[in-house]
Amino acid sequence: MAFFQSAFWFLILIGVMILIHELGHFWAARFFDVRVETFSFGFGPRLFGFRRGETDYRISLVFFLGGFVKMAGELPGDESANDPRGFMAKFRWQRLIIVLAGPLMNVVLAVGLLTGLYMVKYQRVVDADSGAVIGAVTPATPAAKAGIQEGDRIVKLGGRRNPTWDDIIVKEVESAARPMQLTIARNGKEFDTTVTPVLDERSGVGNAGWSEKGEVQLGPVTSGMPAQKVGFQQGDLILSANGHPIHATVRFHEVIRGSGGKPVTIEFQRNGKPMQVTVQPVWSGADGPARWVIGAYVEPKLNIVTSRLSLPGALRESVQENVRSAGLIFRFLEGIVERRISAKSLTGPVGIAQMSGQAAKQGPSAFIMLMSMVSLNLAVINLMPLPILDGGSVVMLVIEMVMRRDMSMSVKEAVFKVGFVFIMMLVAFVLYNDITKILPAG
Repeated sequence: MAFFQSAFWFLILIGVMILIHELGHFWAARFFDVRVETFSFGFGPRLFGFRRGETDYRISLVFFLGGFVKMAGELPGDESANDPRGFMAKFRWQRLIIVLAGPLMNVVLAVGLLTGLYMVKYQRVVDADSGAVIGAVTPATPAAKAGIQEGDRIVKLGGRRNPTWDDIIVKEVESAARPMQLTIARNGKEFDTTVTPVLDERSGVGNAGWSEKGEVQLGPVTSGMPAQKVGFQQGDLILSANGHPIHATVRFHEVIRGSGGKPVTIEFQRNGKPMQVTVQPVWSGADGPARWVIGAYVEPKLNIVTSRLSLPGALRESVQENVRSAGLIFRFLEGIVERRISAKSLTGPVGIAQMSGQAAKQGPSAFIMLMSMVSLNLAVINLMPLPILDGGSVVMLVIEMVMRRDMSMSVKEAVFKVGFVFIMMLVAFVLYNDITKILPAG
């Protein structure tokens, strides 16, 4: 059932993305009187559809990887290359606008979705500690080797004073094998140190081995497991486990997994009332590698303030959030090129389908935010200067504008073929990558 729900919500999400993107190309083409032969969801053989006017609107076999708008005279060797209403018959600046219209529509969608959401429900996290305090340090990790301890405060990251945890996490994931210069405050004194994150094979990004300090609460409790049997409830605030104060989820996991199957005494708080139970971990590999578990998720307890913004305020916040996210995407791609981030961290259709199902369960707000993020990612990826993508077409058009003549048809055909092979290889890689992430380890 979960599979079908994820598939359904994925089709909703990707359907909107494809529709908006291709409508951008379609409307721009029609505006410049370019004859559109095909408007397709997906690639490959035609499954079904209808014809209206001169355009075939259809669903194609591989419908979950995108779509396309086929314009007259667009492809190398096209029979309608000399059509006065063909793509190649238009001025280069008009062709450039048609190509850019798709990604632009995805940006508009990303901004519009968040703007509408913020006008109804705008949430921000209030940092009670007003600073980046370490809640846990995993032994034998870069942070531990650098002498960082639980309770330390990061007061400087590179040249940035008083960084937020968002700043630190972004720098951490993109800095595998690259030193991070830090200033640490401890017991009223400050000292400088260097942490060099390592590349985490599982996530594909840099990992320093530290966690943010904060309150930890129980998430969903699995029926029939030890946590449920001793009376734990979702929302219980975890205070300590076997006498170890719990200020980060990783510390709780370390205590449970390091119990060796022995009973664990947990102090917690429910509705402001302190309580204590002893729970017996069980050996299980249901959610991944076999380990000692109690059957309950733990998650940071966030201090969230919810409000509504006016249209100008919502638009401003949406633009700022999308600009920040676009910058992170470019830094992420740069990290992959420089091999500081593994390509294993890329997410394909299967991973997006899983996220779609999870977001739908959390409610409309989470799904809208995911849709906005995917739309922005689609715009950025499409603008990459790779053949067959919109960015590759933009590069070729700019070169032709500088040369003041079109490239030869043989060159365009060769570029198109190389681009098609590259994209198919990339699709195969991300699909394989997605599948290996959901298969059990070992």
